[in-house]
Amino acid sequence: MAYGFLIHGDDDHVGVAVRDLTAGETVTGLTQRSRREVTVTVRDTIPLGHKVALVARAPGEPVLKYHEVIGVATVPIQVGDHVHVHNLESVRWGRKERSAR
Repeated sequence: MAYGFLIHGDDDHVGVAVRDLTAGETVTGLTQRSRREVTVTVRDTIPLGHKVALVARAPGEPVLKYHEVIGVATVPIQVGDHVHVHNLESVRWGRKERSAR
């Protein structure tokens, strides 16, 4: 089977597209460690290397990748959404750090 995304950690909230994903497409991904398959319907066009939401997140909720918090949702994120700078604030480059520059 050709997978559309990979999931780095078993508890991750996002997968990483291994090809361009098209809005409306139902696509299956693979969790690298456990080899568990996850299927989602993509809500947005997602470019190769970008993240697809596997779980819904409310504003202020953390987003996990590699078993680590990579950011916080800034708006509601639904399963299948493109997760990127338009709806995720990095915990590394957060508002406090940006405003201090």
